[in-house]
Amino acid sequence: MDRITLIHDQPLSIMQINHIDHLVLTVKDPDATIAFYRDVMGMRADTFQEGRQALFFGNQKINLHQLGHEIEPKAHSATPGSADLCFISSTPISEIEIELKQKNIAVISSNVTRTGACGKIKSIYFRDPDLNLIEVSNYL
Repeated sequence: MDRITLIHDQPLSIMQINHIDHLVLTVKDPDATIAFYRDVMGMRADTFQEGRQALFFGNQKINLHQLGHEIEPKAHSATPGSADLCFISSTPISEIEIELKQKNIAVISSNVTRTGACGKIKSIYFRDPDLNLIEVSNYL
């Protein structure tokens, strides 16, 4: 039996994780980040708790920390451009690629088949203003 099977078949902890609530991106320029995720990716931006900024999509959010002004506790090495994120979209990848080109967003790779959390996905890759790798995918 391989390691993956063992991990999935045996409870290794009493802790039951259900889903991701939010993640944090450390960014150089919060305004540029908000504009990108709002105008290119269709997320909603909001401010909460004493001026903190976040991006919302579905039932999740991305909190933004400006480099050098992070909220404690923070990641050990909070660094802009170190994230590799995959988002699932109901918009066909072909339409996303057209819109990215219209908005002058460089596409790194498109129409790539990968394996997501729930099965096969078709993906397109590009970068945000901090050079984080962004993957947008459709389940096949």
